[in-house]
Amino acid sequence: MESGRRVASVDEAVEEVIRRTGGDIRLGMPLGLGKPNQFVNALYRRAAADPAVSLTIYTALSLGKPAAGSDLEARFLNPFAERVFGDYEELDYLKAVRRNALPPNIRVCEFFFQPGSLLGSDTAQQQYISSNYTHVARDLNAAGVNVAAQLVAVRADAPDRLSLACNPEVSLDLLPMLMARRDAGETIIAVAQVHPDLPFMGNDAEVEASLFDLVIEAPGTDTRLFSTPNMPVALQDHLVGLNASTLVRDGGLLQIGIGALGDALVHHTLLREHHNDLYRELLGEFGLQQFAELIRREGGCAPFGQGLYGCSEMFTHGLMSLVDGGVIRRRVYDDECVQALINQGVLSPEASLDSLDALREAGVLDDVLDDGTLGWLQSLGLMPDAARLEQGRLLLGSEALANDLSATGTRAAIGARIGGPLRGGTLMHGGFFLGPAAFYQRLRELPAEQAAAINMTHISFINQLYGDEPLKRLQRRDARFINTAFTATALGAAVSDQLEDGRVLSGVGGQYNFVCQAHELAGARSILLLRAWRERGGEAASNIVWSYGHTTIPRHLRDIFVTEYGIADVRGKTDAEVVAAMVNIADSRFQDALLDQARKAGKIAQDYQVPEAFRYNTPERLAERAGRFDKARAFPQFPLGCDFTEVEQRLLNALTWLKQKASKKEYLELGRRALWQEGDEQRFAPHLERMGLAEADGLRERLYRRLLLAALAATREA
Repeated sequence: MESGRRVASVDEAVEEVIRRTGGDIRLGMPLGLGKPNQFVNALYRRAAADPAVSLTIYTALSLGKPAAGSDLEARFLNPFAERVFGDYEELDYLKAVRRNALPPNIRVCEFFFQPGSLLGSDTAQQQYISSNYTHVARDLNAAGVNVAAQLVAVRADAPDRLSLACNPEVSLDLLPMLMARRDAGETIIAVAQVHPDLPFMGNDAEVEASLFDLVIEAPGTDTRLFSTPNMPVALQDHLVGLNASTLVRDGGLLQIGIGALGDALVHHTLLREHHNDLYRELLGEFGLQQFAELIRREGGCAPFGQGLYGCSEMFTHGLMSLVDGGVIRRRVYDDECVQALINQGVLSPEASLDSLDALREAGVLDDVLDDGTLGWLQSLGLMPDAARLEQGRLLLGSEALANDLSATGTRAAIGARIGGPLRGGTLMHGGFFLGPAAFYQRLRELPAEQAAAINMTHISFINQLYGDEPLKRLQRRDARFINTAFTATALGAAVSDQLEDGRVLSGVGGQYNFVCQAHELAGARSILLLRAWRERGGEAASNIVWSYGHTTIPRHLRDIFVTEYGIADVRGKTDAEVVAAMVNIADSRFQDALLDQARKAGKIAQDYQVPEAFRYNTPERLAERAGRFDKARAFPQFPLGCDFTEVEQRLLNALTWLKQKASKKEYLELGRRALWQEGDEQRFAPHLERMGLAEADGLRERLYRRLLLAALAATREA
């Protein structure tokens, strides 16, 4: 089959795949956004209609529109989803997986779920593959994947070049493995589906179209890209982010994940850079002086003098905001010598005569150039592109100069022709991206120089040290790997992916890899963000527990935990010290119970008491302190932008309140009371209109109307 063959319909591609494989198809697709939905849906429908076709799908993070849990939620969600997701084509196999209704000849195996979306699917839970992200390519190859399919971007001016765009991370590692099997005689097919709105990312993500056997450019495949709207950031999330922002060290590396805690961290990191007076006021008000020595040693409160370098398996909207905000501005270079000299402060990352002299003084560069050295200097921007060597002379356009970097005339001519930052520097290494529609638009509109400094690349490069280790160690100085957990134990283990009963919430992804890196890199720290408590059905519970039936990060890899109440540095500490530190950042409603369990286990002294400074860890106290600040500046509900209208924002707060505050019994009681209470219908008329409750038709709608008015009144200040 001809490589890079253009195909005008997904059905044609499906028939070609079935013909070549004989109907035994083991399909590998990228995580998240990079799935060619139209192709895989056509393949799924073909297999569902023909039991002779065997289809196994290996992938992760199959994205589906959010589903409402009640009729009241549906009234809010459905119009919003229609506006945000438009004609996004959902995955047929995902619908079947949710219903436990896959045909017997089709299997779907995922290594990461959309968080919380498949807890009720036995099919998904039974076919889940637990794998570190760095091992996924290896594991898919071992499973015998024989078809690889991916969404790609193309530029009109270079049709023979494609971009793996949002998902080069596994593909760049997996495709060479598949091609090696093809060379050994196996049938392997690589399929690309072009999407005109997918941002074209260059550098490592840019490949020859001939890498793929089939390139689908078909009508009807340009439906809307899946996006993840910015969700609200609550005060609790903001304070976790504020505390964590003090641990980010200037001149270091930053990795963060997606979600409200990551958005909060980004917001307060930007405050630290651009509104430092307000930032320091917040630190003082919320008692961060208690951690002053830890902050001084591991992070800082001042604006960033050198800036940060971003290296994250997920390139998020938040990280792009840090690039745009000038916080991520430290460039790294793929030349060990150059990077080492920059780290030492010997070489400035500027294209100047001073930089040339620094290389000469370091013994890296001789005064007399050869062709190889000239090319190396040109790649860095330290010599003009037009420069060449001829008959022992250095030619710069029409000028013939001495091939001697110490010669006055040569130096003057070079100095007049170079300038700006060294070429080849990277601000951000990313594995995959996913985010709001505004993020994709920003990527499509990046200026060429900035786009060149963002490198979407191999997951094996980002998530581990193996391979190019000396260079990675130079680039990844003072790294801060910041991830989230939903539960932690008082002895320092963390839970991020799976419930106690074995059901998978999401997946381990790269978290374990990053935690391990933090323990292997000099000056690096793993920082796990954690809400100290949660509320559901009107009941509060601690997210710091004595023990849990599952562990994502074992306690021997414990490092730093951050909650809204403070910071626990537990690396290298004794068990008694760890318990004390974790109890200090727990909610005070649960501190005594944790200590009782620790005392019973003999893990802390019988007479140990929580220090006075940590005995008042309550949401009410935090809310009181937060009330002294301008909420829009210090704690905006949508710090990175908003996809909701003002009316929808109020409704979202009200519906969240109803879900969190009311148990089933309380919900019914609230409903009974609401039926007989008068609400402020005039004030909330736009909200009732948006929910289709401007007029109540029947008892059910009357109840909804009253419940909503009660919730809107209760959250009017939110």
